[in-house]
Amino acid sequence: MSAPVLDDQQRRKRRLIIAFTATSLVIAILAGIGIYGLITGPTPHAPSETTLPGSASTSPPPSEKPGEPKLPRLARTNDPEVYVRSVAEALFTWDTFTLLTASDHRAVLVEDADPSGTETPGLIADLDGYFPSASTWRVLAEYRTRQSIKIDRIFIPTQWDEAVTASGGQIAEGTYAYTVEGTRVREGVWYDDPVDSAHAVAFTVFVSCEPVFDRCYLLRLSELDNPLR
Repeated sequence: MSAPVLDDQQRRKRRLIIAFTATSLVIAILAGIGIYGLITGPTPHAPSETTLPGSASTSPPPSEKPGEPKLPRLARTNDPEVYVRSVAEALFTWDTFTLLTASDHRAVLVEDADPSGTETPGLIADLDGYFPSASTWRVLAEYRTRQSIKIDRIFIPTQWDEAVTASGGQIAEGTYAYTVEGTRVREGVWYDDPVDSAHAVAFTVFVSCEPVFDRCYLLRLSELDNPLR
């Protein structure tokens, strides 16, 4: 009896499953040197919460109205570095003084999650370490807080090259890890005076592009400030 013939889509799905099984084994080996966030998802910590001074009692003047929402999609591209840059900007560019919420910003990234669905639950957990909670978002909105990122560099970390080598060819071609280093900038208003803060950030973005998929998609994120190096 002959073996069943797999179509292209089935072959791609099987290859993706095999690749991430192998990747999980490699990551487990390397977990002790700082990449356990890929497995467990990051834990929210101080940089994702309020960094501007003061209490929630000061609110914007009632005459001002929040701006209109406008969120771009992630880049539709097969260039992984261009794609990772758009992921970084989507993660760190937001304005609480709009009609948008943190959930709206998260949705842009979840929309581009692993089409097979394998990595989507992990990605959703990863995002908890990057966006303020709903309650913190409301506090930040009272100070008209907006955030952006200044990217210093995007590069393939040595630890990823080591992981690819250790996998023995089981990591699918087109699967990449890029580490992003930059500065997160927050600006807002405190008693009618403009204030700002800056904080260095680093994280790793795991993506899959051709030939696994027809374009790049977001797989997972490392723990914030605990990237592959």
